[in-house]
Amino acid sequence: MSRAARSKLTCDVAIIGAGAAGLFCASQAAARGHQVMLFDHRKRVAEKIRISGGGRCNFTNMYSGPDNFLCQNPHFPKSALASYSPYDFMDLVTAYRIPFHEKKFGQLFCDNTAQDIIDMLLSECEKTAVGTSFETEIKAIDKTESGFRLTTSKGVWHSQKCVIATGGLSIPKIGATGFGYDIAKQFDLPLIAPRAGLVPLTFTDKIKEMCKDLTGLSIPASLSAGAASFSEGLLFTHRGLSGPSILQISSYWQDGQSIAINMVPDAPTGAFLLAEKRTNPRQDIQTSLAKSLPKRLAHAFCDFHDISGKLGDISDKALSHFEDILRHWPIKPAGTEGYRTAEVTLGGVDTNALSSKDMQAKSVPGLYFIGEVMDVTGHLGGHNFQWAWASAFAAARHF
Repeated sequence: MSRAARSKLTCDVAIIGAGAAGLFCASQAAARGHQVMLFDHRKRVAEKIRISGGGRCNFTNMYSGPDNFLCQNPHFPKSALASYSPYDFMDLVTAYRIPFHEKKFGQLFCDNTAQDIIDMLLSECEKTAVGTSFETEIKAIDKTESGFRLTTSKGVWHSQKCVIATGGLSIPKIGATGFGYDIAKQFDLPLIAPRAGLVPLTFTDKIKEMCKDLTGLSIPASLSAGAASFSEGLLFTHRGLSGPSILQISSYWQDGQSIAINMVPDAPTGAFLLAEKRTNPRQDIQTSLAKSLPKRLAHAFCDFHDISGKLGDISDKALSHFEDILRHWPIKPAGTEGYRTAEVTLGGVDTNALSSKDMQAKSVPGLYFIGEVMDVTGHLGGHNFQWAWASAFAAARHF
């Protein structure tokens, strides 16, 4: 055997991207007896896990299902999600004795830090003898008769299968790139145009000034855009609006579209200001509204809509109109904060080009896409991590 043959770097499965999906897929594949090499361009891996959930990692959601995902082909996620459930991942977390709790709506968080999940995934890789090559640039991926040739900054690798787990464009400061999309284009796989998802919304008109004055204030609110609606917290910021309800609706919002906000979802049904007028006609409208909103917001909202004075001095028609605004306030965002703060990237590799059974490209045998890089995006609350685990498992079990 020649020196060149002896020194040839080979593996069964090459996985590019050591985030949630890549780490999990690597250990799952290696546990099935495959020789696995895991590559990443950064020294410190799994940064998105590290910063998620305020540093405690909302690692799954007990109620995660197909209805919690956006995809041009809504049937695509069903098989993978059914094959690997939130309870399967919870079993792994429990086996590592990582304490966790449910925050709300089925969202599961680590009691300590997100590092517990990272350490668990790295331990699983070490236990199954996954090879790693971090701080490694992938310069080219070429199809060969036996699989793939990966030209890297640390040598040329040959693998039978290649898995792209490089995520999307969100949060570039922790290493996000469009590498996965470039590979899809190279192999003529269609893309759904990427855009920022689960992201704060920005404004350029007088709404921005009101938001700036109310920065840090949070209220429960119900939002709708088209057929989508969410009822969670809304947060005023110096750039516009954020909070869970805004992040959720941002994934459905389209540029130029209006969003309707119910500012008083917990207020009595019916004309509550008109009822107040009948019983307290000498009460200022700001004071009456402050029973349903924080005082600072009640005053700001009345000023914004140029309504003031005692309830008894305001016509029933004007009060009814103002109540309609409170329950259906139409606002038109100027845009979003973009990938800089977006929790996920919408769009990506078109799932019609992939097998829902194993995430393999239909036209390129041996090439797989898992996690955020494809056009499957979850709601806020642990669903995107569940997709990382489920899609990784689907690929690994069919190698």
